[in-house]
Amino acid sequence: MKDIDKWKKNADLENLSDDEKMILDEMGLSGSSRRKFLKQVSAASLSIWASSYFTSELFASNMKDLPDNPQVLLNEVKVNLRVNEMVKPLTLDSRMSLLDALRERLALTGTKKGCDHGQCGACTVIIDGKRNLSCLTLAATCEGKEITTVEGLVKHGEMHPMQKAFLKHDGFQCGYCTPGQICSSVALLEEAKNGEASYVTEDLKKIEENLNLSEEEIRERMSGNICRCGAYNNIVQAFKEVHSGDDEMPTWEFATQEQMEKAKKA
Repeated sequence: MKDIDKWKKNADLENLSDDEKMILDEMGLSGSSRRKFLKQVSAASLSIWASSYFTSELFASNMKDLPDNPQVLLNEVKVNLRVNEMVKPLTLDSRMSLLDALRERLALTGTKKGCDHGQCGACTVIIDGKRNLSCLTLAATCEGKEITTVEGLVKHGEMHPMQKAFLKHDGFQCGYCTPGQICSSVALLEEAKNGEASYVTEDLKKIEENLNLSEEEIRERMSGNICRCGAYNNIVQAFKEVHSGDDEMPTWEFATQEQMEKAKKA
């Protein structure tokens, strides 16, 4: 018997919840008209106030309990994802992004979906030591790669120094972009260590390892991670403490006319 038929068979005015009775009262239904309505109501109408009747094991389960091999998939591929030093074999749609695989199939919801167009950086994760936008990365391309999410930065119950610095310097407000900011910052530490250049590198012929990044360099290299709350100053300070040990809180000032002119010409 279909769910809707079961519901109609068991529909009883005496078994309605207070919320259901209140909604029916607001609809002006009572007595025989209410009983007639309950027998004729469509499944679509039930979604407002009888959704509890149609409970489903799929919706009630934690994401970790979802099946690894869904019965219906288009363009099915099998992928072994190595995430946070653990290997998880998954059967995925070949078009599924790494972001969706992390959140929907592995329940690693620290990685956030912001714009889903690669423009905000909220979904940043570290792949083979490099920061990547997981919303633009196909999960099927990550076979054999080492993926680290914000959850994987914690070791033996101890937060990563960058996570501690973000807490110390209030490098967040709403916190939505923070996982991406932290993953990007951790990867940037390695970029500086390896001497990788950026747009504001003054001399590309004199690139050395173990770079001591200036504030201008930090801001440029972190510009792909947007903070709509505007916690940029604190984010930079958090990175500086881990990168160079500079934990002195700066006194922020308005830009001088000379600095404004320089910025216009950049």
